[in-house]
Amino acid sequence: METKFRHDGGVPLPEPVRRFTEERAKAVGFAALKRAAQTLSAAYREGSATALSTLPAAERVAAYLATRMPATYAAAEAVLRELRDHPITSVLDIGSGAGAASLAALRWFPELNPITWIERDTALAAAAREFLPHVHLRSENFQRLAEFPPHDLVIAAYSLGETPSADVALRLWQAARVALVVIEPGTTRGFSLVRDVRDRLLARGAHMLAPCPAAGPCPMTAPDWCHFAARVQRTSLHRRLKDAELNYEDEKFSYVALVREPAALAPSRIVRRPRHQPGLIVLETCTPRGLETARATKRDRDLFRAARQAAWGDAFPPL
Repeated sequence: METKFRHDGGVPLPEPVRRFTEERAKAVGFAALKRAAQTLSAAYREGSATALSTLPAAERVAAYLATRMPATYAAAEAVLRELRDHPITSVLDIGSGAGAASLAALRWFPELNPITWIERDTALAAAAREFLPHVHLRSENFQRLAEFPPHDLVIAAYSLGETPSADVALRLWQAARVALVVIEPGTTRGFSLVRDVRDRLLARGAHMLAPCPAAGPCPMTAPDWCHFAARVQRTSLHRRLKDAELNYEDEKFSYVALVREPAALAPSRIVRRPRHQPGLIVLETCTPRGLETARATKRDRDLFRAARQAAWGDAFPPL
């Protein structure tokens, strides 16, 4: 199974979602939307949702749809690709926001039923049901739930950073019949949270799927951290809100995908952008033996060809 985090031109949201976002943005007005987007961006960087409660619901929802929704979708789409060969017919999306992770799951598992959301922001959830009307919504704070309803796939995308409770991940794992996916910002804090979930659940009998090529101790040491990037396609509105010229941006994220049954792992994982030099491609990889540098030269034609096509986050050599 070949895994790619590189998407030429970026990953666009489904067209109905893009149209809906434009409508919401127009109703709010650009000046108010830009202020809300700045508040949202600051809250995301700081890992705190407190400031968002001061925003009017219409502005908060429109800003999320225009800025964070595309990035969350791109990251989730890249991660969930790892699971595409697994028997998944239902999904539980906790802290679902506007449903970006569920939309990404539908890309790989179009027959999902049921799709269950647990989301306390009723305004965000109501907006999302405009384009995903058939989901089952529980308007609750997932941190307070003693247990979660079992589903094949459980997704926590940019959600666990909101809670200090380490027990939440264990309860999510208990609800996952096939797999659990945790995605957090590609920061040292986000990686630390993901690694903690990884270590706790592997100790409880979970099996590694991705990104790690082994289930042993993580070889990353401070100040380094494990993260990847998904290319996000910016709309013209997105560019205006961020005063940006490029029609794309790279969403940095850390993640772990754990499964119930043992799965084939990547021989190694590319953990930095490949460095291309004349006749040489240098890949920084994580392997079952630890962190290693792979050098592909033209003398090894097959390896060099694979390295030329390789991207940050890929299994290497491709499966």
